[in-house]
Amino acid sequence: MFSSKLPAVGTTIFTVMSRLAVEHGAINLSQGFPDFASPARLLERVTHHMQAGANQYPPMAGVASLREAIAAKAERLYGARYHPESEVTVTAGATQAIYTAITACVQPGDEVIVFAPVYDSYVPGIELNGGRAIFARLRYPDYRPDWDEVRALITPRTRMIIINSPHNPSGAVWSAEDMAALEALVRDTKIIVVSDEVYEHVVFDGARHESVARYPGLRERSFVISSFGKTYHVTGWKIAYCLAPKELMAEFRKAHQFIVFTVHHPSQLALADFMTEQPEFADELAGFYQAKRDFFRLQLDGSRFSLLSCAGTYFQLATYDAIRDEPDTAFVQRLTREHGVAAIPVSVFFPDGEDRRVIRFCFAKNEATLAAAGERLRSL
Repeated sequence: MFSSKLPAVGTTIFTVMSRLAVEHGAINLSQGFPDFASPARLLERVTHHMQAGANQYPPMAGVASLREAIAAKAERLYGARYHPESEVTVTAGATQAIYTAITACVQPGDEVIVFAPVYDSYVPGIELNGGRAIFARLRYPDYRPDWDEVRALITPRTRMIIINSPHNPSGAVWSAEDMAALEALVRDTKIIVVSDEVYEHVVFDGARHESVARYPGLRERSFVISSFGKTYHVTGWKIAYCLAPKELMAEFRKAHQFIVFTVHHPSQLALADFMTEQPEFADELAGFYQAKRDFFRLQLDGSRFSLLSCAGTYFQLATYDAIRDEPDTAFVQRLTREHGVAAIPVSVFFPDGEDRRVIRFCFAKNEATLAAAGERLRSL
């Protein structure tokens, strides 16, 4: 028998809980996908480009019009200039972009600092490339980084730091002070930053998304990754993009061309059209999801759940100490089977399974879905 490269990895919790939700007819607030329609104009443009014949391989790095639209967006939002020819690459989802950045840079024996609770794709990507994940802890209950701890974790073997803001699963949003602290930490080092910014447009209460692209000392050493799926309600398309300085992007593309090569052609053209025609769609996303956050939180008024703060993303954390004294994985399974609402246990995002009785709900749903879930959750 061969030896597994990922012996501790099984089926992801998202697959497990979504399957359980289907089996029990539960409202699925576990996996992060909307249950409402994508923009009609975007879908029309895909059909248009299919019928117009854009059904063969597009350029490896992505179609020129989409890369140009992405570069224009980065400059408009963050004042950062990325050359569309050499510094923008379209990817098959953000997970592929993150994996490709790791593959391009991490050598066997390298250390990569990640922040726990950590999204589940980061560590396998590190380990598949022979690296070692080093865990910094985001401080409960607001899930803030401790920069003194991060400084202490940096060694001569530190090759990369992976960050994620707005943060999944916590909903925390990093501040300008956080970015300045990170910028100071990596100055005069060879550390590369991978910044997972797939929820860049989902920041609430008037706050500003602090992309690493805003900070020259970070931009010069960073892969910045965002997602069309999260922005345009098309998670099933699995289309995202990566921004990086020319030298880093050259290495990224070396790996990209053999990992996936390229991405669905007519969808890229449709996204380019839609970004050009309706840039305000992304600009209005924060208000759209803030209304859903507030509606969902209102549904849990009078329940025995205790809600944590939610500054961004479309995820709401809650504790259930007043309801049951059992591990979070057991609780979400019981919640799905007996009460018809599926959620995600936050312990799965920790390397040691730290369990503070916190679970994650996705509120990227129609109000009718959220209201029905709220009725069931208030009954506990």
